[in-house]
Amino acid sequence: MVHGRFQPFHNGHLEYLRGAAARCDELFVGITNPDPRRIKEEPSDPLRHLPESNPFTYVERLLMIQAVAADEGVRARVIPFPVNEPELWSAYVPDGVTQFLRLFSDWGGTKLERLRAAGYEVVVLDEGAEKEISGADVRAAMRDGGDWESLVPPGVARVIRSLDRLPGAFAPR
Repeated sequence: MVHGRFQPFHNGHLEYLRGAAARCDELFVGITNPDPRRIKEEPSDPLRHLPESNPFTYVERLLMIQAVAADEGVRARVIPFPVNEPELWSAYVPDGVTQFLRLFSDWGGTKLERLRAAGYEVVVLDEGAEKEISGADVRAAMRDGGDWESLVPPGVARVIRSLDRLPGAFAPR
């Protein structure tokens, strides 16, 4: 299983998905912060709960991931994953799922600790790699009218262009 906010799903997430997909037959993709009313502050990632950091709905993010998985030929099952509420994980995540992580920040370390404490096998992908792109980079390019499409997989660009708001006029919901 991989997981993230995917606000939006970008090329760094694509590498994450590819790395995990190469190690399993069926991949679960957990969308964190699925319900905006339940987002909590996280000391190890102080911006992740802000509305401007979460402009895309759960369904919009699900469509992005489905488009990417189809383009990549990856068998992926997209599920909600309330990362801030470990007590709910068993209601969403099948037993025995291996959690794949990329560690780029203090928040990654927090997730690693929580997942291990919950009894999941955790595989760290790309240990020691530097983060090359973030959702904040993509959102900034969208707001500023920059070249955001080169930062996301083609399927994500198709989904975003199909939304009822133009990327150049991008505004958080």
